[in-house]
Amino acid sequence: MTAEHIGLQTPDGRHELAVAGAEASLPLSEVLRLRGFPLNTRCGGRGLCGGCEIELRAGSLGRAADGARVAAGAARLRSCQMRLRGEDVEIALPAGSLLRHDPAVVAEFRINIPWARDPLVPGVRYGAAVDVGTTTVALLLCDLGTGAVVGDASSFNAQIRFGEDVITRIQRCSADPEALGQLQRAVAAETITPLLREACGQCGVAPGDVGAMAVAGNTTMLHLLAGVDPTPMGVHPFRPAFLGHRTYSPRDVGLAFGGSAAQVHLLPGPAAYVGADLAAGMVATGMIYDEGPALLIDVGTNGEIIAKVGDRLVGCATAAGPAFEGSGLTSGTRAVRGAIERIRLRTGPFAAELGLIGAADRPLGICGSAYVDFLWEARRLGILQANGRFDGAFCSRAGDAIEAGTYGRRLRLNASASTGAIWISELDIARLLQAKAAIAAGTSTLLHLLGKAPADFRRIYLAGGFGFHLSLEHAIGCGLLAGFGAGQVQVVGNTSLGGAYLVLNDRSLLGEMAGACRAMEAVELNLQPGFEDAYIDNLVLP
Repeated sequence: MTAEHIGLQTPDGRHELAVAGAEASLPLSEVLRLRGFPLNTRCGGRGLCGGCEIELRAGSLGRAADGARVAAGAARLRSCQMRLRGEDVEIALPAGSLLRHDPAVVAEFRINIPWARDPLVPGVRYGAAVDVGTTTVALLLCDLGTGAVVGDASSFNAQIRFGEDVITRIQRCSADPEALGQLQRAVAAETITPLLREACGQCGVAPGDVGAMAVAGNTTMLHLLAGVDPTPMGVHPFRPAFLGHRTYSPRDVGLAFGGSAAQVHLLPGPAAYVGADLAAGMVATGMIYDEGPALLIDVGTNGEIIAKVGDRLVGCATAAGPAFEGSGLTSGTRAVRGAIERIRLRTGPFAAELGLIGAADRPLGICGSAYVDFLWEARRLGILQANGRFDGAFCSRAGDAIEAGTYGRRLRLNASASTGAIWISELDIARLLQAKAAIAAGTSTLLHLLGKAPADFRRIYLAGGFGFHLSLEHAIGCGLLAGFGAGQVQVVGNTSLGGAYLVLNDRSLLGEMAGACRAMEAVELNLQPGFEDAYIDNLVLP
């Protein structure tokens, strides 16, 4: 039996492969995998990505779809769509096509696709991935030689003092010519630069040795970091100054790291209110390669939702507010050491069992996952009425655990927290219900537009800082994910940060992210019939 010979040039050197028999009829990507050269087939070998591209330098290959001969010298070829055709070939494997890392859970996000070691900025040893959220900013420091995370840090976005949401910050820029510079300094000099110093300090790396930064965030946050006026996004037709990928030097955007060749990359986004954070999430979850039906729901200050049905991508944003991040609530906090992340309630007599993050002695406050627990538990036990008010019969027997506050009644969950008593008020519950209703109504409106029901979806990717510790039973039960089943939902964490981390390590993903952004249809919920009714319907607890 005659063997076909593959001369294979990889970044690690040259290799000679002989292929014969049934093996020769397999996709070229599979032939190489069997010989110890697995490629980055993140789309499952369906020809939807560029992860397994090769260079054909001599000989010819057959195209799987129609058998057509493809000669050497053509553009890079997707090896999963190529077959050997009985002749010797010379092939080169780019660094970006070699599989270096399997899907994994890293820090507070899940990665569902494989990726290569082909850094966004070649020749750089250390790089940072950043998620610039409206409320919080998270940063990872990476060794780009290995893909390893060597430091991480997060904090509140210092822009909060100028307003809790993007609309407030956009309006501030419109009203005050000084505001744009103030907001840029707040996120760059007061937030990202200190976080980078903190992450560098964890592993003994100097900020001057960091040569690349990939930044994901909503479109307004990226405008403010770039020092670009966001005010056109505050009025219809909500036109951003840019959506595509942009590169800056750190100094140009007020950051302090790296040398003269260091680069800051702002990742591309699809629309004014569906930003690069969601585009990064589509990559990290593998949604852009998923035939669907699939949903990506990011529960943050701005609730953003993308649906994929076949080749169609449709996205929308809804003003969820920062409630699920603990902001603006009586005892709310981020998911830090000492935060209450789990709540279990009992009646007769009333008692609250609290699960804390870390080995803290006393609770610091309540984070988002615990608020979802409370909504479900309190409604299930009759502590809350459907409208979110405390039940009168419960209040009459709860004793001093219930008291009248400035804005309605409040319930004490713990009397000896590190900052005083832990309370949940009726105003807190109203804000949580508003956030819940915004997400649920946005989701149902998008499904209605696509002619789909919750049961039609094979996968719901639930993203967002608090989602990693969320009880799916409680999220479904309180109506946040109304109509879905726990088996459909995959909690993926901060995929904005995850996508930035992937692009930082595998630059081929940048083009695929940009392509998904161009393909997405943006939907304005306020123009959709039935959205307001759906929102009102979801302001109650099931």
